[in-house]
Amino acid sequence: MSVPYTNDLETLQTWIGRTAEVTEHISTAACQRLEHTLDLEPRLADGDPLPPLWHFISHLPEASTADLDVDGHPKRGGFLPPVALPRRMWAGGRFRFNGDLHLGEEVTKRSTIANVEMKQGRTGSLCFVTVHHDLMVGDDVRISEEQDLVYKQDAAPGTPAPTPKPAPDNADFSQTISPSEALLFRYSALTFNSHRIHYDRQYAQEVEGYPSLVFHGPLTATLLAGLAVQESGKKLATFSFRGMAPLFEDRPFTISGAADGDNLELWAATPDGGLAMKATATVA
Repeated sequence: MSVPYTNDLETLQTWIGRTAEVTEHISTAACQRLEHTLDLEPRLADGDPLPPLWHFISHLPEASTADLDVDGHPKRGGFLPPVALPRRMWAGGRFRFNGDLHLGEEVTKRSTIANVEMKQGRTGSLCFVTVHHDLMVGDDVRISEEQDLVYKQDAAPGTPAPTPKPAPDNADFSQTISPSEALLFRYSALTFNSHRIHYDRQYAQEVEGYPSLVFHGPLTATLLAGLAVQESGKKLATFSFRGMAPLFEDRPFTISGAADGDNLELWAATPDGGLAMKATATVA
């Protein structure tokens, strides 16, 4: 039974406290496919620690094709509240790493709607939904995550994209990422993500007004988390990120960072030097 979409905050807030729980094994095969997707030398095997944020390819939400909305996302009103605003994005997240997950390990993911709030933005109404996730082995919470989803109105036709503020210029280390259509397609497949902005160029351009296919925000965050581990040589204790501006499939961009002891500032920059994502990490 479908649930009517609404922007009535009182109705949407009745979803606060709703939970969902999934238990499955961390797939070694899926992690090896992500290695190939990212052009990494294949190294991972059963029992190895899961790299940070690679849990995004596990415990995925399931929906039949008939239950997808016009944008490719699952229809709302089940676990997620039935927000009527048409555009949905993953705006940011915060993570605490209490211990490793291991490839092949049985893990339970418990998700809870933590908050729903409406705000007014530059382009109109916004709805923010905060989802809390615990990834557990038995009763041991290995990763705690807060995920920020934002729903917003369609931009008026011809509205220019806002100019992002400049990215920092104090990088201690940096890498160039050259995204491709195949990379976006593979990551969408690994995350069971059918959001059309990542693979349907006509939809991305003509309906949502982007110049090209949109690079996945969670993948940008994953690359930044990996950069922090690579440069520090240590494990992450905490990580947080916030999306600032989109990145696109046919435009190389940079991921960079600066370290101050066990604290790292990280960011992704557009080809023009704009701030696309900012992140912070602590290592231990």
